[in-house]
Amino acid sequence: MSTGEKMGGFGKFLLLWSGEFISSIGGGLTSFGLGVYVFNQTGSAASMALVTLLGFLPTILLSVPSGGLADRYDRRVLMMLGDGCSALGIGYILFCMLRGGASLTQICVGVFISAVFSSLLEPSYRATVSDLLTKEEFSKASGLVSLAGSARYLISPALAGILLAAYNVKLLLVLDIGTFVWTIASTAVVRHGIETKIDEVRVPFMESIKEGWSSVQKRKGIFLLILVSSVMTLFLGVFQVLAEPLILAFADSKTLGIGETVCACGMLVSSLFLGMFGIKKNYTGVLSLSLSLAGIFMVFFGIWENIYLICIFGFAFFAMLPFANNCLDYLVRTNIPDELQGRTWGFIGFLSQLGYVFAYGFSGILADMAGMISGKGVGRGAAFMIKVSGILLVVVAVSLLGMKKIKALEQGSEMQVS
Repeated sequence: MSTGEKMGGFGKFLLLWSGEFISSIGGGLTSFGLGVYVFNQTGSAASMALVTLLGFLPTILLSVPSGGLADRYDRRVLMMLGDGCSALGIGYILFCMLRGGASLTQICVGVFISAVFSSLLEPSYRATVSDLLTKEEFSKASGLVSLAGSARYLISPALAGILLAAYNVKLLLVLDIGTFVWTIASTAVVRHGIETKIDEVRVPFMESIKEGWSSVQKRKGIFLLILVSSVMTLFLGVFQVLAEPLILAFADSKTLGIGETVCACGMLVSSLFLGMFGIKKNYTGVLSLSLSLAGIFMVFFGIWENIYLICIFGFAFFAMLPFANNCLDYLVRTNIPDELQGRTWGFIGFLSQLGYVFAYGFSGILADMAGMISGKGVGRGAAFMIKVSGILLVVVAVSLLGMKKIKALEQGSEMQVS
């Protein structure tokens, strides 16, 4: 009997999760290093946002067909292909830097290539979690998934800041490429111990995608929740892309790295809490409260050019995100049939993250413009955009309490609410 076959469902999940955790750290090293590199070269928030946008755009554009592939083919194989091939883009950037330096265009190309292959991962990973776990284990697993995602903010920035003080961005790229080895190996072990769930009847690919859209659209509560989530990701995306230029405008990369890690400790604390206890009830109320507080902390984050106050409010902001993600994940996962999980998560990822596209595409430009108009520079322009986004996030979060179709998802009865 193989190692994968001996492990229980949650044990297999933990092994798979470990690969995602390590991969997240590597991705965070690259993201931080390239962000600092680009800002030092251009002094522009828009340039940093462009790199972020091109790293994110393939993920959202390909999430729908990737979801169809997750139901049509072996999900673990897709994950291994996505992880292995995404190293090619990072390798291209490293190659350019070894030849004397990478231009903004070359960095954008490499990041885009890596993101194209990484797009295979998300629907397959989420669907595999559903394959491995029982309904009762979803909430705790969601907390650990959030913890893995937070590693790129919790561990990577401080580590990257320290390494950049002694070496350069090339080392960060090499380390990122190395993390793919463990990710692929852990996925391979899990693959040998789990039944492959694919469509028994090979329907045409486009028809399977239409089924994914139908499974979302006909569930009105889920569809409404996804649309609200898209608005929320717009405001959250502004914070994510502008926090770095805000701090780099008055501090060095080491201070930025340590500051980001301190802020991300908020996610660690709340993710560990959720991993141990989960959320038992009132998911809509918890979702509304956590996002309202996140918006308030965004406003305070942008007021002062003081790294200590920024860390305090950044910590509080990040502490709210796992609670919101846990509620969103539970409300959707428990209302979608298992056989439609892959293609449905593809559409959910596409629709709910459209806000990030607009945030990454325009927030950097608006921050540069605000800094120029005020005469206070790009740092204060970024702070202004973060404060406005925080206020709007509070407004949207409070409005959730009046949406009955979303509330009905907690009982799995949204199909009866018209």
